[in-house]
Amino acid sequence: MKPGRPVNSITFPARPGAGHAWAYLPDLAQAMAMLVERESDAAFETYHFAGHFDPDGTRMIAAIRAAVGRPDLPVRAFPWPAVTLASPFATMLREMMEMRYLWRETLQLDNAKLVRALGAEPHTPWEDAVRAALIGLGCLSEDAGAGAKAA
Repeated sequence: MKPGRPVNSITFPARPGAGHAWAYLPDLAQAMAMLVERESDAAFETYHFAGHFDPDGTRMIAAIRAAVGRPDLPVRAFPWPAVTLASPFATMLREMMEMRYLWRETLQLDNAKLVRALGAEPHTPWEDAVRAALIGLGCLSEDAGAGAKAA
């Protein structure tokens, strides 16, 4: 997907079958604000935000297809070979290659400590989060998003 353009296909970076954790940024920001606001004796703590877990990549694809109302939306593999070839010439591509392992291996975060601290993790339902993200990127109009939700 490209910001400001309608979704005509999905470019998916993960290895088929690899699970991946996704965070809806407004939920993550809310959790961070809640942590900052609480009084604690600990100067520094580490908390994991579980967000949404897609065990094999199909849930994110299905959520995007549902948000745009196109169950047949094609899925393309991310062009990792091209990124590999171009990475010596572009810092961003080198950094992407360093983080590629996150798309090859299953990644799921344990939020038990965060939940103990806050009582619950902020959690927008998956489909609502994907629809709002696509609207925010300018890939989907609010009217189209509402229509896809009602369908």
